[in-house]
Amino acid sequence: MFDNLTDRLTLALKSVTGQAKLTEENIKGTLREVRMALLEADVALPVVKEFIDGVKQRAVGQEVSKSLTPGQVFVKIVRDELIRVMGAANEELNLAMQPPAVVMMAGLQGAGKTTSVAKLSRWLKERKKKSVLVVSADVYRPAAIKQLETLAGEVGVEFFPSSADQDPVAIATAAIQHAKIKHIDVVIVDTAGRLHVDGEMMDEIKRLHSAITPIETLFTVDSMTGQDAANTAKAFGDVLPLTGVILTKTDGDARGGAALSVRHITGKPIKFLGIGEKTDALEPFHPDRVAGRILGMGDVLSLIEEVEHKVDKKKAEKLATKLKKGKGFDLEDFRDQLQQMKNMGGMAAMMGKLPGMGKMAEAAETAGAEKGMMQMEAIINSMTPHERHFPDVISGSRKKRIAAGSGVQIQDVNRVLKQHKQMQKMMKKLGGKGGMTKMMRNMKGMLPPSMGGNAGGGFPGGMGGGFPPRR
Repeated sequence: MFDNLTDRLTLALKSVTGQAKLTEENIKGTLREVRMALLEADVALPVVKEFIDGVKQRAVGQEVSKSLTPGQVFVKIVRDELIRVMGAANEELNLAMQPPAVVMMAGLQGAGKTTSVAKLSRWLKERKKKSVLVVSADVYRPAAIKQLETLAGEVGVEFFPSSADQDPVAIATAAIQHAKIKHIDVVIVDTAGRLHVDGEMMDEIKRLHSAITPIETLFTVDSMTGQDAANTAKAFGDVLPLTGVILTKTDGDARGGAALSVRHITGKPIKFLGIGEKTDALEPFHPDRVAGRILGMGDVLSLIEEVEHKVDKKKAEKLATKLKKGKGFDLEDFRDQLQQMKNMGGMAAMMGKLPGMGKMAEAAETAGAEKGMMQMEAIINSMTPHERHFPDVISGSRKKRIAAGSGVQIQDVNRVLKQHKQMQKMMKKLGGKGGMTKMMRNMKGMLPPSMGGNAGGGFPGGMGGGFPPRR
């Protein structure tokens, strides 16, 4: 996400060094580079102009304090302007009404609207503890109705049936009535998409909107379409009273133009980011955290939240109790940690949220870290329960059998045993204090207050330093 923009901006910001003061002359070249970086990221021209003007106005004449270099001051100004362009803070869904709260989803075909309905349902169910009913008013695409029914079953929310011969307004009003009877908290209405904005589509969606008066009208748009995403959102916003935007497919968007353009062009906040294909790949949009990612500062706060929601708490507590009693961290525990990491998108996704680790995350992805994790899991699965509990019994002949059973070489088995030993030492130091969750909370404690932490400075040893060994 935003890889190209991050690379260009990091390179550009390196040039502001060794000055006692930021002047128009010594930031001229850097601003030109920043401007080019934003244009290449397909950020809309009016946004680029306002952004550059804002940075220039704030930067020129800034005295550099004793504890900061001109480069650090300039990076802070750029970060603050990025936050301002994307919106000052996360804007939550407004569900404060007599249930059911109706959420209407709009968007073009292929933007990931139906999948976003399922993701949002799961998010509301798991994070906000809401009961959810989903319904499809897309009478032009029977496959969309079937798709939503399948996804609703997958995420464990109620599906209200509909068919292609029904009127979209009749479908939606019947679903809302059903939700009232069943005391369901939220109804999400999936609407029809088209390949382009047309009059017929807009008339229908306006009619549907006035019939169901949703408290939230969310526009789903593909971030990979760049500034076109913002223009399409504006076209819908001119017809519908949109309350926010869901930006999809951001995991495949290396540019980031849509994220930086949408708020400025539409005046509507981005409320969520779609970060993958799975139904749990949705996260609230925090402008300050995204600005940190764009500038290569990582996003530890989102990583902590992810860990706290996706880590199997029963397993974590069981492991903590086991370690407290002085029982060792065995290979079954190691396998559990690998599986939990996989649930959070794998090593590359986690490393991408750590400060200064963007390049290492890229390297991990290129080197096939996820494949390596699957191989490690296969090796552990090829062991007997006794071997997993007591790794020291694994002799040469046993290694040979395990390697053959998992389709690897003996040196691969040796590598897993070595990595397990390293993890065992780290867990011993943590002393059963919550495993991965505790580790992430410790990271939050290292953050400066301006980034949501409680420490006086940044990370020890500079950005990206001071973390436990990589697993």
